[in-house]
Amino acid sequence: MGIRMDVVVAYPVDDEVERVLALAEAVGEPVGVTFMWEERPEAERVVLVPAGTLALWEHWAPGAYPVPAPAEERELSHPAEFGPFTLLRRRAGGRTAVVRAGTVVAELLRPEEAHWLQEAARDVRQGFMDPRQKAAFEEFLARQPPVGEQ
Repeated sequence: MGIRMDVVVAYPVDDEVERVLALAEAVGEPVGVTFMWEERPEAERVVLVPAGTLALWEHWAPGAYPVPAPAEERELSHPAEFGPFTLLRRRAGGRTAVVRAGTVVAELLRPEEAHWLQEAARDVRQGFMDPRQKAAFEEFLARQPPVGEQ
């Protein structure tokens, strides 16, 4: 798991943003994206996480990412359309939904949130066994000789 691909959107015009979103959707795993927006002096670094991947992370994570209180409330902005994709920035939490044909296909998360969710989900999932697997493992352990009597 992890971000295996990074892309830079140096001049985010419709077709360039559309290509990056389509690429991330096709890859099916998190993609690091750096946006160089005209109206902002600083680059915006985010992680584009496909909706299915994000749903799995949030299923296994022990809780929600502890979002720090914003220094100032974000202004409501109009949805930004890029070809078949629409970016919907949330005022709370800092996420941006990526929507295609009325369905959320991915989310843009801050890198630290994506990392935290991925790690928390992995840690919980590694400790989880379904009931049949757990029973088989307990049976296996019961058949093992005590340590030192092997």
